[in-house]
Amino acid sequence: MENSRTLKWITGIMEGVLAIPFLGGLIVMGTGYTVLGLMFILHVVTLVVGYRAKDSYGGSVLGIITSALAWIPFLGWILHVLTAVFLLISAARNRRSSMTIYRG
Repeated sequence: MENSRTLKWITGIMEGVLAIPFLGGLIVMGTGYTVLGLMFILHVVTLVVGYRAKDSYGGSVLGIITSALAWIPFLGWILHVLTAVFLLISAARNRRSSMTIYRG
């Protein structure tokens, strides 16, 4: 579960940076859209790790969709924001649940 949470933090922060108006667009266009391919791969890795850890993986699925559609200017921005929020909330939620003591 630790690897899944770490990957969610990393991809969530990266999506957040790409969601910053103008800066995210400059990064995407400056790399020739290569960063979207990199994010696609990172989201697939996060999805697989989360699935194997029986952890939530909805943010990673949204990230894959975002990577495929982020070349569309305003839609890309909205999707980056949503993906960042979903991943960061999921990572934070996992941290709290992993600290809970089981009383059975």
